[in-house]
Amino acid sequence: MPTRGIRIAPIVQLMKTLLALVAIAALAACGVEAIGTAATAASIKKQELEQGQKTMQQAQQKIDAALGQMQQRAGSAD
Repeated sequence: MPTRGIRIAPIVQLMKTLLALVAIAALAACGVEAIGTAATAASIKKQELEQGQKTMQQAQQKIDAALGQMQQRAGSAD
């Protein structure tokens, strides 16, 4: 069966190159998604940390206020 002047080797090489480019693009897209997921997780952890610090500061303020009241009562009792 004649190939009518079409050479098969260049077409195969072109298809291999195209397949490699598609594979690289797909892997790059997975990497971008993983980076986005990691950034989202880091942002959530940062918010949790900030909320924990705020809660700790509020608790410390309440403890300090209670301690101050106790000292005032102890001073007025004398």
